[in-house]
Amino acid sequence: MSHLFSCRVYYEDTDLAGIVYYANYLKFIERARSEWVRELGVDQSALKADEGIVFAVRRVEADYLSPARFDDVLTISTQVRDISAARITLTQDVSRGDDTLFKSVVTLVCLGEGGRPTRLPADIRQLMQR
Repeated sequence: MSHLFSCRVYYEDTDLAGIVYYANYLKFIERARSEWVRELGVDQSALKADEGIVFAVRRVEADYLSPARFDDVLTISTQVRDISAARITLTQDVSRGDDTLFKSVVTLVCLGEGGRPTRLPADIRQLMQR
């Protein structure tokens, strides 16, 4: 099951050629991940304050297929590929209508106090596996 998040390309997202600057796709998928976690009912601020747990990006594989342009409405699809004790692997695609513009595989890790890997709480793992 995919989580869908929509965003519009603003002028500030583009480069001199009028297309979305490549690094901004990472911002788009970050926003989509944040909204996905929020919609699951996970309060990341409380998770950090109460349990000292945060999520961090460990790895991103990115494939730029076609450019997005100013004023395009994009849809970011987030789907769980795999979850282990302390790691979450997602696929995130950015589309404009039926055209896929950007594909990525993102690996997140669960970190505890001092930035050391820690187990993802079982209740959160269950929410993400649905």
